[in-house]
Amino acid sequence: MEIRRAGSRPSQAGSADYFTGRVRLDPVIEAPAPARLRAALVTFEPGARTFWHTHPLGQTIVIQSGVCLCQREGGPVERLTPGDVCWFAPGERHWHGAAPDCGMSHLALQEAEDGRAVTWLEAVSEADYRG
Repeated sequence: MEIRRAGSRPSQAGSADYFTGRVRLDPVIEAPAPARLRAALVTFEPGARTFWHTHPLGQTIVIQSGVCLCQREGGPVERLTPGDVCWFAPGERHWHGAAPDCGMSHLALQEAEDGRAVTWLEAVSEADYRG
């Protein structure tokens, strides 16, 4: 058993290499091998969002607060609110972030394959973000 007390792991700023706008990541689960689960509480300022990306084993996001916008490649921009849960299939190209006028926090859960949980791609264009 391992207990990690609240506040024992520092928040990290989301890298401009992977996010547009101000984003904060708070680690929740970083299980050691052979476990593969990774989880973080991710907080987005209004208008902030991820770049396009994929996950080798898929990703689940659980909206905690605010308004989330998300899109899978080729699909419409979807609007999610607290309590909504969204699953992105393995290898599905997608993005997610806050609405233009409202911040958002979500719990992001994904598994790592061969130590890798995400493949980052290019920034989401304003046209794609605005839907």
